[in-house]
Amino acid sequence: MYQNTILEPISSELRLSLNLENVDRLFPGFMLGDFAVLYGSSTIKSLIFDLCVRAQLPCQLGGLSTNVLFVDGDNSFRLYSVSTLAQRYELDPREVLGRIFISRAFTVYQHVSLLFEKLEKAIEKYDSKLVILSKPFKLYLNQDVQKQEAEEVFIQLTDFLSDFAKENQVIVIATQPSHFWSKRSSFFKEVMCRKANVVASIRKFSNRPNFVLQKHSLFKSGKVELSSGNVTLLDFMVA
Repeated sequence: MYQNTILEPISSELRLSLNLENVDRLFPGFMLGDFAVLYGSSTIKSLIFDLCVRAQLPCQLGGLSTNVLFVDGDNSFRLYSVSTLAQRYELDPREVLGRIFISRAFTVYQHVSLLFEKLEKAIEKYDSKLVILSKPFKLYLNQDVQKQEAEEVFIQLTDFLSDFAKENQVIVIATQPSHFWSKRSSFFKEVMCRKANVVASIRKFSNRPNFVLQKHSLFKSGKVELSSGNVTLLDFMVA
């Protein structure tokens, strides 16, 4: 198994750890029932792909031994990146990809239908404890959708996702690269972060990448520098 992985006894409270040196001391990992927001530079998607792989690891290795649902709002899923990460963990890339179930939405109405109407059935069908929402509000910025309607629907959506994670005891992670922010999108960011119980980002300080825990219902906020030993993440930071 990958050199940075640390064997741990199974806890009665399952967590999906990031397995990043320094970071795990600040943030031990996502817990069932979390609705989380991760944002930062475009490299945040490298972390998300890593979580898609790590979630499949046994609980003793910081995973959830689960399948993954990936709701793609911007056609951002990358087979090659996930396959390469799977090899880093000495896993069969085909098996890893076969346990990630991707749903793509191309309009707001498709996105709403996927989440409000089909998400619960999907986690039951695919036995998933992790749901990734990639760039969830990009579709709501479409000029064809009235601003007021988009905002009202998005508020309802974040309320739903927060309750859904708790009631179904799954982890829901919404992600957005920081370069995507605009005046209009700031509203959606604020709504997501307000409803989430976990908010974190990856940002550079003195040209060094840092993991920043901004909000958590249990842990104190803070930031730590990402060590160069975190090759599962840092090797992909320029990808």
